[in-house]
Amino acid sequence: MGIKVGILGTRGIPANYGGFETFAEELAVRLVRRGHQVTVYGRSHFVDSKLTTYRGVRIQVLPAIRQKYLETVSHTALSVWSACFRGYDVCLVCNAANAFLCWLPRLAGQKVVLNVDGIERRRKKWNWAGRSFHRMGESLAVRFPDCFVTDARTTQEYYRRRYGRESPFIPYGAPVGRLESREVLSQLGLEPNRYLLFVSRLEPENNAHRVIRAYRESGLEIPLVVVGNAPYNRPYIDHLRQLAQGANVLLPGAIYGQGYRELLSHCRCYVYGGEIGGIHPGLLEAMGAGCLVLVNDIPENREAVAAAGLFYPYNQEARLAELMARVCGRSEDYRELRKAAQDRVRRRFDWERITEQYEKLFYELL
Repeated sequence: MGIKVGILGTRGIPANYGGFETFAEELAVRLVRRGHQVTVYGRSHFVDSKLTTYRGVRIQVLPAIRQKYLETVSHTALSVWSACFRGYDVCLVCNAANAFLCWLPRLAGQKVVLNVDGIERRRKKWNWAGRSFHRMGESLAVRFPDCFVTDARTTQEYYRRRYGRESPFIPYGAPVGRLESREVLSQLGLEPNRYLLFVSRLEPENNAHRVIRAYRESGLEIPLVVVGNAPYNRPYIDHLRQLAQGANVLLPGAIYGQGYRELLSHCRCYVYGGEIGGIHPGLLEAMGAGCLVLVNDIPENREAVAAAGLFYPYNQEARLAELMARVCGRSEDYRELRKAAQDRVRRRFDWERITEQYEKLFYELL
C-alpha cells in the first residue's frame, strides 16, 4: 500500500541550492516510482509558483520571510500548518532548526521524521542568538518528532553522547558516473583535466578563502574554479574576489544540473575544505563522478572518503598547496583513487538503497 508523504523544510525542487534540496528531489522521485504519493514544499522565491508537479512529485509553493534568521523557520511554519490539513501519513522534515514545529503534524495524526543534518550551531555565520536557537533545535529534535535521522555516524555519535538518544543512520546519496559533454567548460574557457575545482556554499567554515590562498601558494598555472554562492553572505564573497585578484581563479557563482556534473567530470582534482557539518553532499557527488578528492582532515570527511582520496592536515594551507602541486604534476598516478572513490559511493551512498531505508522506516512508524 502506498504512503502519502510530505517533505518540508527545504527550499524546494527542482534542486537549485544545496544538499537538502537535492536530497528532497532524489528521495521524492524514487518514492513516487515505488507507488507512493509525495509532496515537496518549496519557497516562492526559489520555485516557480505555477509549478504543481515535477517528475511525478507534487509541488506546494509557499512564501517565506526573506531574512537570514527567519527564512527557514517562517517557511516551514507555513508548510507544517498546511500539512496538518493534507492527510499525510508521514511528514519528513529537514533541518534540526525546524524541530520546534514537529509536534504539530503529530496532533493531526501524522508521523513525523526529522532529518537533523549536521551540527548547525557551530557555523560561523550565526551570532549568539542563532547559535542558541540551533542548540535548542538539537534538544527538541530528540523529543518532538516520532523519529530523528542522522546522515553521518559522527552526528549520530554526537546525539548519543550529548542527549543519550539513538537515531537511525541513513546517509546522503550520490550518483555514479561521468558526463562526456563539455558545454560549461567551453563557456568558462576551461580545458578538460586542466583545472582544479572547489564547489560549496560560500560560507567561512567551508574555507574557500583557505583554498584560494593555498592555490596561490602552490604556484600552479592551471585555473582554480570556485563554484558556489550564499544569499546572505555578500561581504565574504567580496573578500574571496579580492583574494582571487591577480590569480587564475574563476568565481562563476552557483552552477547546477548538467553544467555542475560536467565540471566534476573533467577536473584535475576536487578540493573540499569544509570543517563543520555532516557528510558533505558535494564531496560525495565528486567521488561519484570519479574525481580525485583533496580533503580537509576532519572526522566527517574521513567517514565519507576513507581511503578513496587524499587528506591534508586540518586547515593547513601550506600542506594543501603542496598537495595541489603534487597531484597536478603527476595526476596519472592517482587513477586507482578515482576508481576507489566511485566504488565507495556505489557501495555506501547509493540513492536506491537510501530510499529503501526511508521507505522501511516510514512503514515501521505506521
